Amino acid sequence: MNVSNKLVVLIFMAVLLVTGNVSGQQLPQFSQYMFNGLHINPGYAGYKQEGYIQSTYRSQWTGFPGAPKTLSVTADFSANEGTMGFGLAFMNDELGPARTTGGLLTYSYRIQTGRESFLGLGISAGASEYAIDRSKLNPNEWEDEVLMGGIVNLYTPNMNAGVFFNTPNFYAGFSTFNMIGKRKLKQEDVALAYHDFHYYLTAGVLLPLFDNVQVKPSILVKEVKGAPTNYDLNAMFLLYDRLWFGGSFRSNVKWGKDNLEPQLTNRNAVAMIVEIFATDNLRLGYAYDHNLNVLADLRNNSHEFSLGYYLSPRNAKMKNQRWF
Repeated sequence: MNVSNKLVVLIFMAVLLVTGNVSGQQLPQFSQYMFNGLHINPGYAGYKQEGYIQSTYRSQWTGFPGAPKTLSVTADFSANEGTMGFGLAFMNDELGPARTTGGLLTYSYRIQTGRESFLGLGISAGASEYAIDRSKLNPNEWEDEVLMGGIVNLYTPNMNAGVFFNTPNFYAGFSTFNMIGKRKLKQEDVALAYHDFHYYLTAGVLLPLFDNVQVKPSILVKEVKGAPTNYDLNAMFLLYDRLWFGGSFRSNVKWGKDNLEPQLTNRNAVAMIVEIFATDNLRLGYAYDHNLNVLADLRNNSHEFSLGYYLSPRNAKMKNQRWF
């Protein structure tokens, strides 16, 4: 095997490690995705019918050597009286010496299906970079010329598509990620499970409980080849149209995947989530994930921070109250 092929194999092995962020070969996760649908569905673009910018930082398994750290920045805009949506997304995901960086442009067309219901058809296109910093590796023999410093990377195009349906109090969506780019990786003699097709199915509803108190139960199902089917069960409470608090239970099942290792179907984590409108424009969020799997006794839990800004102030006359 020549040096170039050895480098490609090295990248492949490192990125396989990155795919362990959830419980198999999946894209990076966010606990606060229910407040920023662009993370899981391009059909969400334009839903808010106003400009919105958000940054999210997630430190997973804090204190664990080489633990994943993920930063995302998204922007969501609406045009043509809410019939079109536009989005921008940037993500940087790191695990030890491996790094994945991606950028996407999103367009959605929103069809009014009823008096207060809409169907968004969205598509995202961009590129992803997979890289490894050899200087962060610790080989047994430093004389190995393949592992002596420098960054090795490769690029691939990317495309995602999705549909997103919503009424004032209900939403449901389905999306597919990593629709292209696999062939480009195979041309480099690399088969990254991280870049396999990913499928997301989500739904939620907003229900009144008491005066100034509402509850939003929701679910997210994630599917990818070679990993258990993941699901999130969420319950968020809204107080006085300003403060969200609640939690999420994350687990997985082997639906039609009996060949997988038994330990992959163990419980994963619970998350405690808080979101607040600090001002009419500014939204702050925090999520704390506690592991229920093999990391439970190591106290290496996860922290996630989000900062969102609306380009127009919130008011009661808006058709969309920003609940989703």
